[in-house]
Amino acid sequence: MDKVEIIAGGGSGGDGVVSFRREKFVPFGGPDGGDGGSGGSVYITADRGVTTLRQFRRKKRFKAAPGGSGGRQKRHGAKGGDLLIVVPLGTVIFRKEDEQEVLLADLSQQSQKVLVSKGGDGGLGNVHFATARNQAPRVATKGEPGEELCLILDLKLIADVGIIGYPNVGKS
Repeated sequence: MDKVEIIAGGGSGGDGVVSFRREKFVPFGGPDGGDGGSGGSVYITADRGVTTLRQFRRKKRFKAAPGGSGGRQKRHGAKGGDLLIVVPLGTVIFRKEDEQEVLLADLSQQSQKVLVSKGGDGGLGNVHFATARNQAPRVATKGEPGEELCLILDLKLIADVGIIGYPNVGKS
């Protein structure tokens, strides 16, 4: 297998939270909703230890972890973990757009790494929407979805040995 098609998706961002400060001796505490965490991204890296694209025969869909939702007391949500896909040296990555293939990267060096799908940003908590006229906003934003792309991985075969000579001199 030297040509494979996969789908890579970044994680979606976490949602912001609507929350209000509640303490015994603070009658009008105000908003304290935290922001959501950003989603994880998908990276592809080259490794000399991998020799084929056979690992992509069954698994075609790769998605990074989503970000966590915000919390009370202006707490931010957790960032989603990044996903690292390992391919052999000499792999060329194309992005498929409307039946056209656009070159994204040529991984020809050891540990070369490329970002293929970015994760979504986290949403904002209600603490960001407080103004002088609206001191208790009940508004928070949702996290953005991650980028999802259809990728084509093409493995260039590199010969280890070459035989030089005329075609009819018996190089068998």
